[in-house]
Amino acid sequence: QVQLVESGGGLVQAGGSLTLSCAVSGRTFTLFVMGWFRQSPGKEREFVAAISPSGTTTYYVDSVKGRFTVSRDDGKNTVYLLMNSLKPEDTAVYYCAAKATMRAVTARTEYTYWGQGTQVTVSS
Repeated sequence: QVQLVESGGGLVQAGGSLTLSCAVSGRTFTLFVMGWFRQSPGKEREFVAAISPSGTTTYYVDSVKGRFTVSRDDGKNTVYLLMNSLKPEDTAVYYCAAKATMRAVTARTEYTYWGQGTQVTVSS
């Protein structure tokens, strides 16, 4: 059974930074495309970023390009989301997710495994 556990959320002022972590256990981490999604109250869960199994290809939603960076450490079975220049509109519960194929990496429905989420709150 695959388990994903996020950590690193919290309260930060606008302009600040946070790094989210997602530890994966149960299957071979290096086979997975890893994604980050977020959901704020009353909104759909939206794609934020993803990274290929090799780590050589990354994907971002336009609203976070240049501010967020996704990375992975295969030795630690962990994927990270470094978030800089945070804005109040980044406030959401952030989820990591895993899938086995490179198809449609931005599509929420394509991901098989999900973490429980971690709250990020950005104050103005």
